[in-house]
Amino acid sequence: MSYDRYVAICNPLRYTSIMTSAHCVILSFFCWIFGCFFILTYIITVSKLHFCGPNIIDHLFCDMVPLLKLSCSDTFILQLEIYLLSIPVVIMPTTIIIISYVIIISYAYIGLEILEIPSSTGRQKAFSTCSSHLIVVSIFYGTIFSVYVVPTKVKTLTMSKILSLLYTVFTPLINPIIYSLRNKDIRKAVQEINDKNEIW
Repeated sequence: MSYDRYVAICNPLRYTSIMTSAHCVILSFFCWIFGCFFILTYIITVSKLHFCGPNIIDHLFCDMVPLLKLSCSDTFILQLEIYLLSIPVVIMPTTIIIISYVIIISYAYIGLEILEIPSSTGRQKAFSTCSSHLIVVSIFYGTIFSVYVVPTKVKTLTMSKILSLLYTVFTPLINPIIYSLRNKDIRKAVQEINDKNEIW
């Protein structure tokens, strides 16, 4: 989505020729392939562990870190694998998103003035296009980064549960709300409901 925003703002005249249906399918396909590859790697490694103690996971769902605590096998290799795979899974997309938005912001401040487009109008459109995506991405990647990249000794088990709840439940819950707030029809419907409530 950050690439889509980048193309829409920095190359608006070429947007339809760049973001074709085939291009979107290819981007989605690679995201799915990489995601499946990383999950499959975890599944294969975890399936080789031995579990000989209690089988109750002290977590909201069967997450990797609490599962490793139940294993009686040596989990050093798997923990190393988690940290090494967190680089392409968490850090690379975050870096791409940050670079895209740095280019968008620099374009909004420098490029619009060069093209002699009214700066305040152009900046407002650029930032309103990006704001909803930035909010969702910040919440999602911020919590994932703190759960999987920050060492477990720094945070408590309760904090880990709360952060996991944020990226598994809270982000998908607010995602449609945040994107809907930009939709004029939904805002109009909400305003009509508010007006009717005020009449009653």
